[in-house]
Parts: sequence; structure tokens; C-alpha cells
Amino acid sequence: MERRLAAILAADVAGYSGLMERDEAGTLDALKSHQAELIDPLIAAHRGRIVKLMGDGMLVEFASAVEAVACAAAFQEGMAERNAQRRESERLEFRIGINLGDVLVDGDDIHGDGVNVAARLEGLAQSGGICISGTVFDQVDGKLEIGFENLGEREVKNITKPVRVYRVGPGAADDAPRGPAPEALPLPDRPSIAVLPFDNMSGDPEQEYFADGISEDLITALSKVHWFFVIARNSTFSYKGQAVDVARVARELGVRYVLEGSVRKSGNRVRITAQLIDAATGNHVWAERYDRDLDDIFGLQDEMTQTIVGAVEPELGAAERARAARKPPGSLDAWETFQRGLWHMWRFTKDDNRIAQGLLRRAQELDPGFAIAFARESNAYYLDVILGYAEAPQESVAAAMSAAQKALTLDEADPVAHFAIGRAQMLRGDHDTSIAELEKALQLDPSFAQARHGLGMVLALAGRLDESVEELEKSIRLSPRDPLRFATETVRAFTALQQHEFETAAEWARKATRHPAAVGGGYWPYAVLASALSHLGRSEEAQSAIAAARAQKPDLTLSYIVKTLPTKPPGDLTIYLEGLRLAGLED
Repeated sequence: MERRLAAILAADVAGYSGLMERDEAGTLDALKSHQAELIDPLIAAHRGRIVKLMGDGMLVEFASAVEAVACAAAFQEGMAERNAQRRESERLEFRIGINLGDVLVDGDDIHGDGVNVAARLEGLAQSGGICISGTVFDQVDGKLEIGFENLGEREVKNITKPVRVYRVGPGAADDAPRGPAPEALPLPDRPSIAVLPFDNMSGDPEQEYFADGISEDLITALSKVHWFFVIARNSTFSYKGQAVDVARVARELGVRYVLEGSVRKSGNRVRITAQLIDAATGNHVWAERYDRDLDDIFGLQDEMTQTIVGAVEPELGAAERARAARKPPGSLDAWETFQRGLWHMWRFTKDDNRIAQGLLRRAQELDPGFAIAFARESNAYYLDVILGYAEAPQESVAAAMSAAQKALTLDEADPVAHFAIGRAQMLRGDHDTSIAELEKALQLDPSFAQARHGLGMVLALAGRLDESVEELEKSIRLSPRDPLRFATETVRAFTALQQHEFETAAEWARKATRHPAAVGGGYWPYAVLASALSHLGRSEEAQSAIAAARAQKPDLTLSYIVKTLPTKPPGDLTIYLEGLRLAGLED
């Protein structure tokens, strides 16, 4: 057979089976439309050749690696524009892998490791994303105005040598370090588990809240078992909508077990399927399907949780499997409204936070005994202050305290209520009470990453910097892919600043500003970055960082920062404020 060097592009539709199950005819029509109107013209324009189509996938050959990557970038950009005009349930998102290698030519078909590596890279790509091999990167680096992020060497199926992998396109940092990817996180010394977001199989995008709520409640319940190490919700939800490789998830999150499943809701009935996988072996430890009336949903969650606990470590016995009691809401409507509120709150924008407050109050009206709805309302008011959205910060602090106290009155054993009290007390300047409440939250739920973050922050403001660093690092370990990680990295930058470690502070702050959530996440990462850069004598960069902070909060002043970040000796803001003054921030 003939051999030749070629750039090979492999693409497929993420979650295609689920899309077909929900709407077979509509999915096929959409795929054909995208193919005819966007994909085929782009391939032709970049001088590519479609080798074959395989249901939802395709294999394309290019003579040039530069043309292959340029085509893929235009492909994904065009799909993003087309998807923006469709309902979420109708969107098709492709994953693309590109490799440059030697191929065997068999008529119109091509074979060999060059093709196989492209297919494996496609499997590593996120929905709407592109992954390329190191051989492709070496050819295109500096020739395209596209960002690249080095993901390091990856072992891929049926390929002897590890493959150097790069992520391409929006979200990939142009100046990302090109060293090896971080090593797999070590396993904790206790049973560790990640609960992936359950797939919504109902065909109705409105039911995403229901499926997310099932997953989140399982995480909460498992977290209350003290001998479990449970990855926080925000890290596992970063995989939502992706076709995930369980082994990769376990490696990235540092866990042994992964729980995944699906939810189908129809009328007053719900079907939940779940499977627990031992990532070390790939074996299914346990799998089950539940068909229930919605009236029994909370009993079902308890049953699932107890079964999962028993399946992971059965030898620990029934006594150790018992979990802390939780008061479920009495109304399913209240629970779903609560889930909608959380969805908006985790977006961290001013408008979303206002919507979240309204939905959380509505959940309380539907079920006045729903403690966690009050606790999360308190958290929304806290975000108003700390992100710089509050027009009257002291009123928001008072509202946060009131809602948190109501939550604690309803359920003294709720760790989120103690967390909410601790956050509000920090804003009031009562550091000792804040620390005590956050420590209580962690006694009730040792896997509560947000409480670790909160404790790290108040310890920093109290001048207990070494202890702060320890808690912040624990928070990141519990939730390494958390959208809130930018906030933890910001506080970590602040601790380094206070310790006069200005290079380290700038490094952590710059990491924080690179997270997507930081775009709508307030002024603080940019302000800490500005202060650190000022102390390093990098005035132009510091002024640019202050401009970014002001873009988030135009009326930002030194006095506002002093009012909203109360300290306790030996903690103070002197170093922080000095750097901000040098960067041009006024009183």
C-alpha cells in the first residue's frame, strides 16, 4: 500500500446517542443541515478531503497541518454561532482531534497509527473543543492567531507511546506554560468518590434542573459520611455535557470511584439509573435502575445513598454507613425552585445573583421549613458584598445574617447554615465567631470545599496566614476543577501578598483572572494582581489590572475595600492598600 504524511482530522458529535434517543428525525436533519451549509464548504475552502462519514462522525485528510487546524477552528466557531440560534436541546456540539502522521492509503480510505491517534485526540476534546497532537503543534505554532494550552503527555488506547496533547481555541491560554501536565492527584487515605452530573434523558431542557438536583443531593448526602472523601459539586459539574472517560475523570480529580447515571421524568413518574465504577479497574461495582412516583423522590435519594455507601466499602459495617440526618423539603416544587436559584447563583453575575435571591425566597414561600434555601439566600447576599454588587453593603450583610440565622433555627445540623453564619460574621468583623461557625460546618461535612475556602479567607483576614494557606490548599484538593477556584486562588494570592511574597501573589492572582468564572466574578482578583504588580515595580501592568478591576466595579475605592474586608490584628490590609495606591486607586 502507498504511504504518505497527512494531517488527519477526526470529529464526532458529543452526546449523539442521547440526542438521537430524544429526537431522532430532528437530530438527523440538523446534522445534515450543518454538514451541507457549514462543514463541507469549510473543508473544501481549506483543501481538505472527506475520507469517510460514520454516522455522527467524520474523518478528513489535509495536506497541511496549518490548514487542518484553521479549518477546525472555523468549524467550531461556525457551530457555536449556529447553536446560539437553537434551543439547548437541539444543539449539536462536535469534538475534534487532529494528528499529523504517516498513513497507509487503501483506495479512498486511510489507515494506521496516524489515524488512530487523531481518533483518540477527538475523545480527549471537550464538547465544542479541539485537541491536537504535539506533531501538529510543532507545525502550527506561531502561524495562526489561536491559543494553545499544553495538556502534557497522555496515554491513549492501543498506542504504545504517550501522545503530547494541546488544547486549541477559545479558553486556551496563548501564554500557558508548555511544560508537562500536572501529575495525577494522589488518592486520599479514605474511600474517595466523584458524582458526575446525571444526564437528563427527558427530552425537555427544563428538566436539567431536576437531573442536576438529584446529582447534587447525592453529593451532599455522601459528603456527610465522615469516612468518605467526596469531590465537591462544582468540580464534578465541570464535566457536564461531555462524553467523559471515567479513568481520566478519576485521574484529574484524584478519586477511586466515579458515580454516573441518568434521569428520565415523565408526568408523576421518574426513572433513575446509576452505576458506580471502580476507576482503578474499570469494573462496575454496582448498578441499579429505580422507577418511582415523584412523591417518593426523597426516600429514593436516601435509598440510593445508603446503597452506594454499602457498595463502596461494605466491610465497614452498617454503623459506619449511617449518615447525618437531613431535613428534605416537603414540596418538590420548592426543591426544583431551589435548584433553579442555585443555577443562577453559580453564574456569579450581578443580574443572575438578583434572580437567584428571588428564586430562593420563592422556595422558602413554597416550603417555610426548607433550611438550606435560607442558607443559600444568605450566601447570595454575601456574594453581593464580596463581588462588589451591593449598592448598600451593610444592608446586604444584615440580610445575609438574618437569612443564615433562620436557616440555623430550622436545622442546627445543616453545615450550609453554619457556613452562611460564618461568612456573614466575617463581613461583620466578628472573626472569632466566623472561624467557629466554619469549623462547625466542617465538623458536620469534612468534604465541604466552600467551607474550607471560607475558613481560609477569614484566617487570612485575622493574620493567621499559614493556617489560611493550609485550608485553601485543602479546598482546592477537594474541588480541583471548581468554577469557584478563581476565588480560592484570589485569597491564596492575598495571603502571599501579606507575606511579602509578591511574585507568588502575582502568579496566583493571574491564575485566578484566567478562569472563565472570573469574568463575571467581581473586581477582587484584578485588584490583588494590581497590588502585587505594584510592589514588583511593574507599574504599567498594575495600572492595566486596576482598569480591569474598575471594569467590574466602576466606583471601586480604597475605602470600599476597607469597609468590606474587615481585619483582626495581627491581620491588616496595609500591604494590599499600598500596592493599590501605587496602581492609581484612590480613596
